[in-house]
Amino acid sequence: MAKRGTKGELTGREKAAVLLISLGPEYSAQIFKHLNNEEIEELTLEIANMRKVSPAEKEKIMEEFYEICVAQEYISEGGIGYAKEVLEKALGSQKAMDIINKLTASLQVKPFDFARKADPAQLLNFIQNEHPQTIALILSYLPSTQSSQILSALPQAKQTEVARRIATMDRTSPDIIKEVEMVLEKKLSTLVNQDYTSAGGIQSIVDILNSVDRGTEKNIMDTLEIQDAELAEEIRKRMFVFEDIISLDSTSIQRFIREIDNNDLAVALKGATEEVANVIYTNMSKRMAEMIKEDMEFMGPVRLRDVEEAQQKIVNVIRKLEETGDIIIARGGGDEIIV
Repeated sequence: MAKRGTKGELTGREKAAVLLISLGPEYSAQIFKHLNNEEIEELTLEIANMRKVSPAEKEKIMEEFYEICVAQEYISEGGIGYAKEVLEKALGSQKAMDIINKLTASLQVKPFDFARKADPAQLLNFIQNEHPQTIALILSYLPSTQSSQILSALPQAKQTEVARRIATMDRTSPDIIKEVEMVLEKKLSTLVNQDYTSAGGIQSIVDILNSVDRGTEKNIMDTLEIQDAELAEEIRKRMFVFEDIISLDSTSIQRFIREIDNNDLAVALKGATEEVANVIYTNMSKRMAEMIKEDMEFMGPVRLRDVEEAQQKIVNVIRKLEETGDIIIARGGGDEIIV
């Protein structure tokens, strides 16, 4: 049978797992799209641990889910009072009250809910100079992944003090929580309002992709190529990737080769296309090309991660040489090169 809560009843998370199992993979996948990573992990674990659910339990959970959905619709139409009135007429006073209580409980906003969507670095800037008790209060209400990043970034002396206060924290007055919430939310809203008009855009993602590792960059661009080829092309026009070496002139290729460690070049070429490899070999001496090929043969199989890291090193060198004006990279938007 399915696991039980402390009183023999299925917990909310267990009911959610039963519901997803009952709906089947296709509908469950659609629901997962609206959940965050932490919720998906918790439900996946719950589903994996679920053994057997009787048809009666399954039917009861589906019915409860349906009733809550109907109640939610009534609330959207005319508020909680209207929903309660309609449900009382349809299901009776006690049943209606049970459904409304479950729904309103799920609608309650957790303390510091707005902060859950904030970047840990932003939160750190606003709370690092607060009293350790205040920091402890905020971190105790945030997801552990978010809290851990902030705690790790605090000065060592304050880390211990905050950790101790979280561990020994018991109950906090709702008025104090509300007061701290209001101050923090006001600070964060000011930041959001300031950044809102300038955030995002093509150049923003280009800057980000120019900084991420080769594997992440390749995964994003390959996926974008399938989902939105036009957008992918627009991004590529503004950035340089390893495969774009074939678009460089001979002088630029010979220039960056002088800056690259031979071992990095050999590892990078292990995963290069034939076209890229030929362009590089053509722009080095015959002796050096033979030496690189011998190194590649001698090193044997290489992990994909190592190949991607070596390719990223080369791309970083090329981008740095472009910034200093040592080489020129032809980009979109009429950036033709005149020799």
